Amino acid sequence: MRLTKALAPLALLAAPLAAQADGVTTYPFDGSFEDATFAVETAIIGKGLVIDYVSHVGEMLARTGADVGSEVTLFAAADVFLFCSAVTSRTVMEADPMNIAHCPYGIFVADRDGAVVIGYRHYPDGAMQEVQSLLDDIATEAAAF
Repeated sequence: MRLTKALAPLALLAAPLAAQADGVTTYPFDGSFEDATFAVETAIIGKGLVIDYVSHVGEMLARTGADVGSEVTLFAAADVFLFCSAVTSRTVMEADPMNIAHCPYGIFVADRDGAVVIGYRHYPDGAMQEVQSLLDDIATEAAAF
């Protein structure tokens, strides 16, 4: 136990630094987009969760840009992993059934100008902080992959 407490500050130094802005937390990923998506998928499944859907937002934006009159490339690639947790969802919805509005939960991976990040959006104070904590655990684990 003493060794674990002694090493805790070192673990924090080894963890990637988070950036927080506009209700979003991101962690840099030192590797390719494909490696980052694999790391996120592995971290989600490693928590015993099932990925319901992967939204290929980057592909959709690239495919539809001309249709909406834009030539701007927002991402080289971007995916959002959507999933739920039976345990966490029950807890937050028992606290307030309208927390259903926040489900499923998402973690994104984006490559913008060669910088790959893993992130998630922030949730309201109260019970939903349990979800935000889960997302942060998954994102930090994946970013350190």
